[in-house]
Formats: sequence, C-alpha cells, structure tokens
Amino acid sequence: MSAEASPPAAQFDDVIHAPVRLRVCGLLAAAEEVEFSVVRDAVDVSDATLSKHVKVLVDAGYAAVRKAPSSVRTDARLLTWLRLTPAGRRAFSAHVAALRAIAEGLTP
Repeated sequence: MSAEASPPAAQFDDVIHAPVRLRVCGLLAAAEEVEFSVVRDAVDVSDATLSKHVKVLVDAGYAAVRKAPSSVRTDARLLTWLRLTPAGRRAFSAHVAALRAIAEGLTP
C-alpha cells in the first residue's frame, strides 16, 4: 500500500468470514503465495475441505491458484500454489477492519 493510499473502509464480508476461509485469507495475506499443503497443515483441515473453501474464494475473485512443478520432487506431480488477488487483499483488509470495529463496540 502506498503512502497516499488509505486503508479500505470497514466492510463485513460473509465469504471471508467463514472460519476456515478467514484463517486461509490471514495466511495468504502475509505472503505473496503459499503452497497448498502448507495452508492445509496450518489450518488443520483435509485436502477436500481446503479445496472447497479455496473454490469459494476463487469464485469470489479473492484468491488465485497456480500449478507448478516442484523444484525438489522428481515425479510428475505439480504443486498447487495459492495467493490472494488484489481484490482479495482489499476485501480481507476491509473485513478485518470491520471485525476490529465490532470488537471495539462500533458499527462498521
């Protein structure tokens, strides 16, 4: 965010608010992209559960998925990388601002 850019207005987001998606967005917001298995292990869910939640984020335009070969493995399996889109970063920041306002007794 540039010095001139103001933080997004507080905006509660039902897509992000689901507990698993909120945790996924928090992890992805802290990095450019994160490998699927790292996110899965960090939020302690199954592959299927994470896939379902990632699909919701992708469908909302909040996340993107990239498949790439591993630089370590010799098999043909691809690694899945997850990242927040610019819209996803804005929505997550706005949602966090709304949660802070709620916690402080304010109405966003």
